[in-house]
Amino acid sequence: MSKGLLPYHLGSGIKRALDKWSEIDFLDDHDGCLFTATVHRKPLEDLKLVGDLYKTPVKTPGLVLMTLKANPYLTLAEVAETVGKSLSVVERAAANLVRTGKLKYVVPKKGGHWEVLDK
Repeated sequence: MSKGLLPYHLGSGIKRALDKWSEIDFLDDHDGCLFTATVHRKPLEDLKLVGDLYKTPVKTPGLVLMTLKANPYLTLAEVAETVGKSLSVVERAAANLVRTGKLKYVVPKKGGHWEVLDK
C-alpha cells in the first residue's frame, strides 16, 4: 500500500484492517512522520441481540463469564447454546477460567452453581 511512499512501514495488520473494515479513517501526516487510524465502532443498537447478550467480538472466555455471572445455575451445554459456541469450546474456556482462578464450581449437597471470581 505505502511501501516506499512514506517514511514508515505499515505492518500487515493495518493493511488488512483497512481492506476489511470500511469504517477506518486513515490520515497520513507525512511532515510529522506519523499516521492516525481512527476505527469507528457500530452503535450498540446496531449489534445483534443473542439471548440477553449482544453479539460482539468478545472472546469465548469473556462470554462464558458474562453468561455465568448472569445465571450461575446454567450447565455448560446451556452456556454453549446461549453464546452460540460448541460445547467443547465452552468446556475448554471454562477449564482455563477455573485453572486461572476466574471461575469456580460450587458443589453443595443438592445441585451446584458457578461462581465468577473477581480478581
